[in-house]
Amino acid sequence: MGQPWMLVRAAAILLVTRQTLALSDIFEDGKSDKEILDNLLRATRYDKRLLPPVQDADFCCGLQSPEEAEFEIRNISSSKQRETVKVDVSVLLLSLASPDESSLKYEVEFLLQQQWFDPRLKYSNQSRYDFLNAIHHHNDIWLPDTYFIMHGDFKDPLIPMHFSLRIYRNGTVFYSMRRHLILSCQGHLNIFPFDDPECSFSLESISYEMKSIKYVWKNDEDVLKKSSSLATLNAYLIKNQTSECNHKNNWRGNYSCLGVRLIFTRDRAFYFTTVFIPGIILVTSSFITFWLEWNAVPARVMIGVTTMLNFFTTSNGFRSTLPVVSNLTAMNVWDGVCMCFIYASLLEFVCVNYVGRKRPLHNVVYRPGENPVIQGDKKRDSTGVANEIVSCTNCGPNPCTHTANNGCAAESCLLQVRKKEPPHPIRVAKTIDVIARITFPTAFAVFLIFFFYHYSSYTHSDSQK
Repeated sequence: MGQPWMLVRAAAILLVTRQTLALSDIFEDGKSDKEILDNLLRATRYDKRLLPPVQDADFCCGLQSPEEAEFEIRNISSSKQRETVKVDVSVLLLSLASPDESSLKYEVEFLLQQQWFDPRLKYSNQSRYDFLNAIHHHNDIWLPDTYFIMHGDFKDPLIPMHFSLRIYRNGTVFYSMRRHLILSCQGHLNIFPFDDPECSFSLESISYEMKSIKYVWKNDEDVLKKSSSLATLNAYLIKNQTSECNHKNNWRGNYSCLGVRLIFTRDRAFYFTTVFIPGIILVTSSFITFWLEWNAVPARVMIGVTTMLNFFTTSNGFRSTLPVVSNLTAMNVWDGVCMCFIYASLLEFVCVNYVGRKRPLHNVVYRPGENPVIQGDKKRDSTGVANEIVSCTNCGPNPCTHTANNGCAAESCLLQVRKKEPPHPIRVAKTIDVIARITFPTAFAVFLIFFFYHYSSYTHSDSQK
């Protein structure tokens, strides 16, 4: 049993020795990296269809000494199964962008860097190159078949100018590519624009199971690295997280998978300056009519109609850029309540004008510039002071009448209670205006406090998760 093994061992050592002698001059000074790679990647010693490290003695040890080759062959022959190839992954963010503030599409440009060890690509220290630029041998080298899942679309294809491939002396391969993804994100549109859209994508091998390839984050990074020149456009990243895929993000359970989670936020200042503050100004402008005279018809009509039309125009122009959803959103609540306040102020003027133009009842008259006065059972004395007529009970057997300050004693006179006259319509109209001056601004202030507190609490609770 030992003799065949010795023959195989001797043949392998002889083959390795011949390869070493034949390739001893390919790393001499003056050789280009292309010439070195042409020899490294010859079909007789390298097969890109095989995972590194390979169990085949003809392809793993061609550039080592016979003693090292013998050691490698012994280890390979004694191993029962292929080792798992570990691929270190890191992501460097280059730019973030979104078409507009209300979009749930975010464009992410980054460098995806992958690193692994391939002992077949070791080369001698006689070369003056610290690493070999293998960009033109891209199709001849084994590369992990990494692909993206649950992300959206690629903005542009992968072209040679967008990746680099380096091979170091010890067989380490460093492969980086520039990718530009359009992420389809998820947001709580029922609280828009107070939501924080969440975007995620995952990396996975398309054909190698976990027992063959294992993806890990380089240096156990839990967040993405950011370029010093990171550029953003309508994209405000507040949190990012890297991890292994959980059961939600993993497409196939027996494949190694890495996940990236990006959380963006809206520019609150943008919405306050373009939506909320203009809306508050228009609503409070409609309250100005309560301080105008009840019969100032042109001014009050103009203010009410103008504020309503302006609010409609502003709201419709902004709403055309919002994502379409079927449920009630914060913007629907804002537009509906503000429009109700503007319309209610216009209705209040209609009511006031209608009440003020009604005919006065009984003998109540109104003189321009004066308060309503009551004409009737009043007599004026020489001083022009009106005295009410009273009936006395102690003027003899027959009742008599006198003025309240003449004739009978005041304490012995019984005032006849006269039925109270109804308020003048103009006084009612002015009273309605006075009440509206208090109730409308107070109710709107209460709505503002409730609205911003309610939806900001949603944002705070989401950020805690």
